Amino acid sequence: MALGEGEDHGAAAPLIADHEKYAGGGGIVRSGSSSSWVCWVLQHTALFGYGIAYTITASISCRAILKANCYHKHGHDAPCSYEGSYYMLVFGAAQLFLSFIPDFHDMAWLSVVAAVMSFSYAFIGLGLGMATTIANGTIKGSITGVPMRTPMQKIWRVSQAIGDIAFAYPYSLILLEIQDTLKSPPAENKTMKRASMISILVTTFFYLCCGCFGYAAFGSDAPGNLLTGFGFYEPYWLIDFANACIILHLLGGYQVYSQPIFQFADRFFAERFPDSGFVNDFHTLQLPCLPPWRVNLLRVCFRTVYVASTTAVAVAFPYFNEVLALLGALNFWPLAIYFPVEMYFIQRNVTRWSARWVVLQTFSVVCLLVSAFALVGSIEGLISQKLG
Repeated sequence: MALGEGEDHGAAAPLIADHEKYAGGGGIVRSGSSSSWVCWVLQHTALFGYGIAYTITASISCRAILKANCYHKHGHDAPCSYEGSYYMLVFGAAQLFLSFIPDFHDMAWLSVVAAVMSFSYAFIGLGLGMATTIANGTIKGSITGVPMRTPMQKIWRVSQAIGDIAFAYPYSLILLEIQDTLKSPPAENKTMKRASMISILVTTFFYLCCGCFGYAAFGSDAPGNLLTGFGFYEPYWLIDFANACIILHLLGGYQVYSQPIFQFADRFFAERFPDSGFVNDFHTLQLPCLPPWRVNLLRVCFRTVYVASTTAVAVAFPYFNEVLALLGALNFWPLAIYFPVEMYFIQRNVTRWSARWVVLQTFSVVCLLVSAFALVGSIEGLISQKLG
């Protein structure tokens, strides 16, 4: 969705409680109950976590391109191994440069590029999975999934898988930020309802198709990341292109998740230190062959520290499936289930102990239990990977 200039914020008001304040680019801002504080902390912690996950994923895709070329040249049994930390640092350097995009309003081109890349690698993954399944002449795998040595290992693996599934539901994290950049009319809530329905249907289609055809193609040997785990070796040039699309998508996606934090920091320090030149003054920097560039020292320092911190955590915990499962388990219930349900109760004046109230509360409790189960398994997997 193209990002435009926000004009009317009134449409967002029914989505939150009356005692909360809403500000574009910053999510639900701290005024009133502790719930708004908790939601704000969870939301921004999740955004930070997605920066870590995207750094890890970009590194894996960079190495996948090198591996695909190596396997093509030296054979599938060649010892093609590449260190991931270097590529995380390269990705972090690129994000440091992109982080100086002022705000959401200047990111339309990056958002479009990221969306196009996302569709490109999703179609490639789906097509390769279908082609491999057809070439095999059979559907691999089983309804019981990957066999494990002990029942406890199976339980941990199932819980991690649930966390990975929960990670595929991230749009609630930036729903309000994007809504605040929309032009109106039509009303923002109507535009977002239609856009959300379309996005959910499209992403569900691709996730299910890629996951199902990937498992049908490779069975228990299905890689965690279909385009980087090397079930596919040929055509190597297509694997290279798909992973290049992933990297470009992640470059834009990182910024979409990080800009709300940057905007909050800019506003917070400007309000706290209104007379500080370090916080509020802009300086013009003229580089050769480039237009004048306005630089704010606070932005330089804060955004550099932010990108460096996500990169450092990714280097320390470069475990793709486990990190994704942990983020999904942490964020799914509070941000995608609990707070939306509570907002719905307030918005629609749902009577306590009515049939609708009982059904939604039961649904929320079940999702809480599932998220807790996934959280325990993802933590176990992360510790096992780190210690192993």
